[in-house]
Amino acid sequence: MKKTIVLLFLLLLCYEAYNVLVKTTHFNSDKASFEYTKTGLDNLADSLAAKKIILDKPSFIILAKALNVEGKTKAGKFLVKKNTSLLSLIRMLRNNQQATVNFVLNKVRTRGELSKLVGNTLSVDSATAAQFFNSNDSLAPFGTDTTQLLTLFIPDTYTMYWSTPLSKLMQKMKDQQTQFWKNKDRLAQAKKIGMSPNEVYTLASIVEEECNYDSDKTLIASVYQNRLQKGMPLQACPTIKYAMQDFALTRIYEKYLSNPSPYNTYRKKGLPPGPICTPSPKTIDLVLNAPTTSYLYFVAKADFSGYHHFSTSFQEHSKFAKEYQLKLDEYQKRKQNQ
Repeated sequence: MKKTIVLLFLLLLCYEAYNVLVKTTHFNSDKASFEYTKTGLDNLADSLAAKKIILDKPSFIILAKALNVEGKTKAGKFLVKKNTSLLSLIRMLRNNQQATVNFVLNKVRTRGELSKLVGNTLSVDSATAAQFFNSNDSLAPFGTDTTQLLTLFIPDTYTMYWSTPLSKLMQKMKDQQTQFWKNKDRLAQAKKIGMSPNEVYTLASIVEEECNYDSDKTLIASVYQNRLQKGMPLQACPTIKYAMQDFALTRIYEKYLSNPSPYNTYRKKGLPPGPICTPSPKTIDLVLNAPTTSYLYFVAKADFSGYHHFSTSFQEHSKFAKEYQLKLDEYQKRKQNQ
């Protein structure tokens, strides 16, 4: 009888050893991820079993309790490779080997869009991010406010933990912004053209929305710099779209120009209060290195190529503008008749 009990015990021990050391994940992909929110081992085990990350829930709970996973593991996101053993999984949890995510920042135009991006990437939900980004009190420790917030966000891909809190995200962006302006002598370049880094960023955001071609972007930047120096209104169409919060507009009509928004650069001289999007680093550099020209006007070419005519006189500009308006009228008429 005793031999039988001992044999059963040894078999049970072998079975558990197999579960812990040999038996592996059984999902089909190369890797799988899961989130740990400190809601208890039982809930975690259910989640892992549902994702086919563990095969044996009791074995997981026994080992997790023995190694004090609940006491050691912080909330976060974890990545498991195919064929990971249960013991390796437990060690990963206990050692807080959390997965990193890529915060991919391209062009965003509003605090709402930024909040959504954060919510889709990090553990912070978009509503919490929006509340943070809309509070000057929250932003003050990072040397910014709601109008200048986007200047902290230099488009790039940033690697961070999924559980990164907003305060650490903001500090990372602040540090990256500081480093960006130190690099390539950008601070000296901004000073040379008589602008602060935030003013350069704001002007670059307008240029970013005006055109897709670098050869034109740098000339558009020179036009706006000339207008600023002469005290002329910028009269930038993208600022009207921003003022109206309608980025799908394809044509700016006269009636739109009376919008009282401080972002309406047809009514307000100088730069708008803050950026209207996050411009690419390349566009920022194109603004910093804009050539010296006498251009004061530009308008899209009538061939709809995306390129522009640049003029020094309003008379010449008016001729090109009429050509473009006529072609645009023809295009819209054909579209309506289709």
